[in-house]
Amino acid sequence: MAFKIKPEQEIKKSQAKVSSTEARELLEAEKIYREGVTSVKDIIAPASMKVDPRSVELNGKFLTTLFAINYPRYINVGWFSPIINYSSPLDVAMFFYPVKTEIILKQLKNKVGAVQAQLMADAEKGAPRDPLRETALRDIETLRDDLTQGTEKFFQFALYVTIYADTKEKLELMVEKIESLFGSKLVYSKRALYQSEQAFNSCLPLANDELQISFNMNSSPVASSFPFISSELTGNDGILYGINRHNNSLIIFDRFSLQNPNSVVFATSGAGKSYAIKLEVLRSMMMGIEVMIIDPENEYKYLADAVGGAYINISLNSETKLNPFDLPKGIGEDSKPADIIRSAVITLKGLVRLMLGELSHEEDSLVDRALLETYAKKDITPESDLSNVEAPLMRDFEEVLGGMAGGESLVMRLKKYTTGTFAGLFNSPTNIDVKNQMICFSVRDLEDELKPIAIYSIVNYIWTIVRSELKKRILVIDEAWWLMQREDSAKFIFALVKRCRKYYLGVTTITQDVTDFLSSPYGKAIVTNSSLQLLLKQSPAGINMIKDTFMLTEGEKYLLLEGNVGEGIFFAGDKHVAILVKASYTEDQIITSDPKQLLEIEAAKKEFDTAMSGQQ
Repeated sequence: MAFKIKPEQEIKKSQAKVSSTEARELLEAEKIYREGVTSVKDIIAPASMKVDPRSVELNGKFLTTLFAINYPRYINVGWFSPIINYSSPLDVAMFFYPVKTEIILKQLKNKVGAVQAQLMADAEKGAPRDPLRETALRDIETLRDDLTQGTEKFFQFALYVTIYADTKEKLELMVEKIESLFGSKLVYSKRALYQSEQAFNSCLPLANDELQISFNMNSSPVASSFPFISSELTGNDGILYGINRHNNSLIIFDRFSLQNPNSVVFATSGAGKSYAIKLEVLRSMMMGIEVMIIDPENEYKYLADAVGGAYINISLNSETKLNPFDLPKGIGEDSKPADIIRSAVITLKGLVRLMLGELSHEEDSLVDRALLETYAKKDITPESDLSNVEAPLMRDFEEVLGGMAGGESLVMRLKKYTTGTFAGLFNSPTNIDVKNQMICFSVRDLEDELKPIAIYSIVNYIWTIVRSELKKRILVIDEAWWLMQREDSAKFIFALVKRCRKYYLGVTTITQDVTDFLSSPYGKAIVTNSSLQLLLKQSPAGINMIKDTFMLTEGEKYLLLEGNVGEGIFFAGDKHVAILVKASYTEDQIITSDPKQLLEIEAAKKEFDTAMSGQQ
């Protein structure tokens, strides 16, 4: 048998062939493996992307980019804050390219020579002085001094802002708004046309400037563009509402300094809405403001007792009575008897609808005529002097209505409130005459059927007081969704919110049932007519409605979903900040609603009383 021995070179070639084949197989295997592995890039990458000359479509969203190309001679610190705080998703990219000082000094030297030569030539020709050239020369000389002394550096500064919207139409509107914000600061901006993809890439957190559009700037104006600026809501007047969670500054604000002093508060149960309002009430009273509260759950009794306020219980068994037929004295333009009577009849018609249910057109007309005749029966007419008249009662209205043709059905439905189960609540003269800085009306002991009617009557009584004497006041309506359930009561509250400004009254509406409140067209109108808004923790069921109503960003939405007790968003006019409601130890002891804490306070009080009696 013959053996052929391979040369050493052939053996090496064979091994190399095998190893290259194995390497290809390994690469193929690795490629197949990677196709089945999800990386971070796969997670954050968009599902689709379409590039157009004017915009980029990304996962159904449309976006475009603006870039700044020119700045004014002077620019204030924080000029960029209106854009940073704009309530819409924005991506902002800033690129700083340092330029060597010696290069800039050489160019400025040449520039100074050119400007001086031109000024000298103008002077020799007898031409009038050029203020623009003279100002430019002074600026160049100042900049040269600052650069030489090392107090300033020089940069090429690029600023890009990417705007997002759901549709192309909304995107165009957003572009106009952002451009107008730039223009209001005398900063000239342009849109990245035919460079949409490069502009979008430049605003990604990759530090990759694909547009390369910059402007020459020294340190001071560059620093004024610093983007991390939070909203401030600190004034010289007003009360402390809480702590600004952006920068730990104090939120001190006077609600009466806004175009209207109304406020709305939305939060889930236990989020701290009553706590926040009681804190505002306590601090407002320290400023001399009168406070009136409608309390559906006796939450404000301890506060009323602590400050020496009047706590009035409204129920079927209570001795406290309210007559809905009472008339205000009237101030200003409402002082004419005819206007006062007309306003009272309109308000009473709303109350009658709450009491009797829906009325036909004939019944509505009948009620209107009966109310006018009821007042006329007590000599209350447009020609009367209303300063010393006796207001009619519900039984007078029933009597007048019974004497009218077609009023029999209405009288039968009304008897429940005059001689039936609910008699006495609205059929007696008003016996409340409280002169107190704080008046609290409790409706806890009322049946659910009567609560909307009672709250309506109480608000009407308060409105009568407000219109009779001009003072700075706050009206707190807790659980306002009771009144939003019926159109008449919702319309009445809306009219109150709309008109209260000229009487120096600020209405605070509080609700935890956001869906019911905002589903009413009057509920949305109340929000629109309230310059002050406080949003605390929200339920997932109502968060989307809150987001749409208040135009919140996704970050603010999750802040409301995941916030702790007393944390939320505070709106004042066109500004809003994240707030933390904070009370001192003494304030906390007065305003707390925590049952455990209240029991501890009560036990400590009893222990103190026992110790004091033992010493005596």
